[in-house]
Amino acid sequence: MSLRHYGRVLVIAPHPDDEILGCGGTMARMVDEGLDVHVAIVTSGRPPSYSIESVARVRDEARRAHQFLGISATHMLDFPAAALDGIPTCELNEGLAKLVRDIKPDTLFLPFIGDIHRDHQLTFVAALVAARPRDASAPSRILAYETLSETNWFAAPTTPMFAPDVFIDISIERKLAAFGMFESQVKAFPDERSLITIEALARLRGSTVFLHAAEAFMNVRTIER
Repeated sequence: MSLRHYGRVLVIAPHPDDEILGCGGTMARMVDEGLDVHVAIVTSGRPPSYSIESVARVRDEARRAHQFLGISATHMLDFPAAALDGIPTCELNEGLAKLVRDIKPDTLFLPFIGDIHRDHQLTFVAALVAARPRDASAPSRILAYETLSETNWFAAPTTPMFAPDVFIDISIERKLAAFGMFESQVKAFPDERSLITIEALARLRGSTVFLHAAEAFMNVRTIER
């Protein structure tokens, strides 16, 4: 079926490449169907933890991958990477609230609250604050995506478990090509950030619902208007 009902889409990623790992195939399909798809990268590396050269490189990789997929716009919020827990909550909330107000997405894709990386957890919560349904412009759909090496490494079931209930048919070739453009992030198998593992997860999610490849999501909220 068509994905046109998702309307204007905003994918919020804590770090560059999370959006491809979680939604790369879905974004490609949505763009092909004429949807307006935006990506927001919440954080950026800063010295001394990240060199200026490495930060510039991964930003360039993200731009290339987004251009390849046909993303409408990439929004860099520039909060400090791996340090969101040092930012006042009100600043992060307002940064994402302004983004949501400006873009007015019909659908939000967010990292999963149960991811092991604290940046992912804080991004999820701040995005939900930004998307509170206080008027008719609030997003109608919010879905959480899974990120290899983050979603599967918390202490489920003690912590929240990713239990997908939405599966979107994708082209695995487009997803792999987009992630391959993050040359600084691609690892050799059996690392989870390898192209082999990314394909394996997509094949597994697909075969769960009798598809060749899929991306899986948890429905956080749906408003039928």
